[in-house]
Amino acid sequence: MKGMNYNKVKHDVLAGKKVLAAWCQAASNITAEVLAGSGLDMIIIDCEHGPSDFQMLISQLQAMQGYEAVPFVRAPWNDFVQIKKILDTGVYGVLVPYVQTAEEARQAVAAMKYPPQGIRGVAGSTRAAHFGNDSLGYFQKANEEIMTLIAIETQKGIDNLDAILAVEGLDGVFVGPVDLATSLGHLGNPNFQEVQEKIDYVEQKVIKSGKILMALGNDWESARKKFEKGAQIVICMSDTTSLGALARNNVRSFHAYLGEV
Repeated sequence: MKGMNYNKVKHDVLAGKKVLAAWCQAASNITAEVLAGSGLDMIIIDCEHGPSDFQMLISQLQAMQGYEAVPFVRAPWNDFVQIKKILDTGVYGVLVPYVQTAEEARQAVAAMKYPPQGIRGVAGSTRAAHFGNDSLGYFQKANEEIMTLIAIETQKGIDNLDAILAVEGLDGVFVGPVDLATSLGHLGNPNFQEVQEKIDYVEQKVIKSGKILMALGNDWESARKKFEKGAQIVICMSDTTSLGALARNNVRSFHAYLGEV
């Protein structure tokens, strides 16, 4: 990579390249290092549903240092104080959950950017600002390099999608399939036809708008379909659920070997 002031994911997407990503949800510097060392382009450390705190987040980022994988974070909430602390650890983008209106999208963008474009607080003592070593270099590049992504997870967000997509400074959109399914009355189950149709509607709108579409696949095959649909960034796995799926598959194979299935 070209240093902490260069966001390879953003430049790859702008150049028309596809980006393969993974969730890091175990609050583990070990799994962060394993994922980063695998050759993935982007790691999204989950601070919404994962138990990482800021100290662990820094440890995860340190474990990823030296690998090509670019660290992003899913924030706990659309809160400018939380987002400021996340950015100060040195990540290259934040996924803000549960955005339902254009105003909420503008708030997310403002939290991500230094004045005058936003309201992010400035400090040269942070990891992002190199602990005072060429802090100005970071300040001058941060607004340009750091990506603001938001999640659409409710019908209200879908209803306001056109206005959300028009927000200046918003880089991309992700559909949260499980939250969307639940908001539509299908608790934890995004496989209902209604939910899939809503997801497809949002994804097509995002693609046509020129914003970046970040999509979710549980494995490579489902990720491939999202790429073919037009997504530029696709999540293909998680350090928790993918490990669990592999373990269950091995157990089933073992019982089949024993003739117990």
